[in-house]
Amino acid sequence: MEATLSNPGPRVVEVDDRAAFMALESEWNALVEATSGEVFYRHEFLRIWLDNFAPGARLRVLTLRDADGQLSAALPLWEERTTLYGVPVRQLSGAANAHSCRFDLLAREPEVAAALFLSHLRRRGGWDVLRLTDVPDGGSAWRLHAAARSADMPVGAWESLQSPYIPLPATREKYQASLQAKFKANCRRRRRKLEEKGRVTFERVEGGLDLERTLEDGFLLEQSGWKGERGTAMAQDAATRGFYTELGRDAAYRKKLALYFLRLEGRPVAFHYGLEDGGRYFLLKPGYDEALRECSPGQLLMEEVVGACIDRGLREFDFLGPDMVWKRDWTDQVRRHTWLYIFNDSAFGRALCAAKFRWSPAVKEVVAKWKR
Repeated sequence: MEATLSNPGPRVVEVDDRAAFMALESEWNALVEATSGEVFYRHEFLRIWLDNFAPGARLRVLTLRDADGQLSAALPLWEERTTLYGVPVRQLSGAANAHSCRFDLLAREPEVAAALFLSHLRRRGGWDVLRLTDVPDGGSAWRLHAAARSADMPVGAWESLQSPYIPLPATREKYQASLQAKFKANCRRRRRKLEEKGRVTFERVEGGLDLERTLEDGFLLEQSGWKGERGTAMAQDAATRGFYTELGRDAAYRKKLALYFLRLEGRPVAFHYGLEDGGRYFLLKPGYDEALRECSPGQLLMEEVVGACIDRGLREFDFLGPDMVWKRDWTDQVRRHTWLYIFNDSAFGRALCAAKFRWSPAVKEVVAKWKR
């Protein structure tokens, strides 16, 4: 469906069917490469996400085309019926969840795109709240949020993640010098302890005929620990398993897959499911054998992977996900992410915004004080 502005120039085109979205791949990826360069915003990543997590979703993908018809901005949304504090709402959500790591508006001119997309959404209607999850600081989606606030629309924001990352130096020696002496000594001690149990090897897998078996090794290792007990391991949910399996195949084809293993006598004891793109390594999923926790195989694998990334000339190791103590052993740098909310400018939208960002926090504060 297309909404053409009255004046000549850029026009908003809303894509609402899967075939039309699929046809955008080439120019969509060209837009990603011209703007953020972020692997999680690429068309194939979004396609795989939709196929596994929202296969029957009604798409409302906003695109902006310039006067020459070239794609200059895109915001992949889908429509869902959900509830907010028990009240049914019509929500437009970014095509993302916890497995997407981060999400953003793609735009060559973010302020122009934000104004036109917001105008289109207000005119088109059919929604109560727009929710964009895990937008990084400095992301273009903040311009959309600011445009809504300037238009006196009800808005809110909730900090979701502080994801650690390592700016990688040119040599292993320089990076090792930045680590605490006690931590390095602990790693050496734990490596000796693991080596006493047998031959320890390090392996990188980028694809190949045995990719399915290799992925299965990683899935089983991750499931063997606390993630399996909580039911959050990749292999325990059909949609999640399908997502990481298909993503692995696609990333291997595009030469972006980086699976790492630490093996003890050939048996995997630690695992990384990662992507390598644009000079950066992204750790999507780690796992380790918790029966060997006294040897810290997960941290020993980290040491190997960071060294390999430096040797490969990469500029950054991105842990993704939430801040955790074990990640802070390796870096003090974090990247903040925020959930952005824009509510429709109606009495109902303003009530929803007040409930989420004023009334509910106030109630929680009162309860917290009462419990103390």
